[in-house]
Amino acid sequence: MKMFNFILVTTTLIMGKETWALENCLQEQARLRAQVRILETRVKQQQVKMAQLLHEKEVQLLDRGEENIAIHLGDRRQYADCSEIFNDGYKRSGFYKIKPLQSLAEFPVYCDMSDGGGWTVIQRRSDGSENFNRGWNDYENGFGNFVQQNGEYWLGNKNLHLLTTQGDYILKIDLSDFEKNSRYAQYKHFRIGDDKNSYELTIGEYSGTAGDALSGSFHPEVQWWASHQRMKFSTWDRDNDNYNGNCAQEDQSGWWFNRCHSANLNGLYYKGPYVAKTDNGIVWHTWLGWWYSLKSVVMKIRPNDFIPNSV
Repeated sequence: MKMFNFILVTTTLIMGKETWALENCLQEQARLRAQVRILETRVKQQQVKMAQLLHEKEVQLLDRGEENIAIHLGDRRQYADCSEIFNDGYKRSGFYKIKPLQSLAEFPVYCDMSDGGGWTVIQRRSDGSENFNRGWNDYENGFGNFVQQNGEYWLGNKNLHLLTTQGDYILKIDLSDFEKNSRYAQYKHFRIGDDKNSYELTIGEYSGTAGDALSGSFHPEVQWWASHQRMKFSTWDRDNDNYNGNCAQEDQSGWWFNRCHSANLNGLYYKGPYVAKTDNGIVWHTWLGWWYSLKSVVMKIRPNDFIPNSV
């Protein structure tokens, strides 16, 4: 009987300790769960606050007109071009990061939100500060000033291909001279081929005020040598033109040369009329001829079916 009582008391004590330990464990779990919920709430609140601060900072920088910044879009989504950014509510021109559908990474680009909005700028000439007499690799990957509003740059043939194969794009070219005159040329169905096709140029119907220098349609007798339609890209170290010599080497730029050109927007930066061995300036023949080098150029693209979101 004494042994039985001893066993009974011992068992009761052990079970009591286990019950107490279990209750303590459950209480500790409940306490930890409550702490986790509190921490999760605080993290969410901090994330919201950070997003608000970033947006406020972005607006402040834009309002002051500061350069050397890329406008931060947060983690809302990835944008295939500037038209998507515009229609998502960002109406300020500036540098943004985009990621075309087949691109492996984001890259910076200037978005022109004027002129109807949503333009992705693929090339800019403004002051001659950038060297455009470059080789194949530079033109393929892109080069120039991607931080200043009027910085000169070439977006890169790889990126042009990625952009223009994801839809039907319009190319608009804004031109100005040193006498404060301006013109524009616009082409439907702008497309750049892949590297295997040497980034071949395709353009469609022309409209504008500068004349159709890209297709060479200004005179049927010169179109066979002046047209840039279906031309492969050429640089001084990769000659793909139809000329016996090397157009890119003679004209000191990379471009879609034929024999050689009626337009060359990557030429040397002269200030208006110039004299040289070849017509190697920034040329748009149908406006100011071969021997006048333009002051500024902006090449920009936008989807053909773009409809501005007014909301």
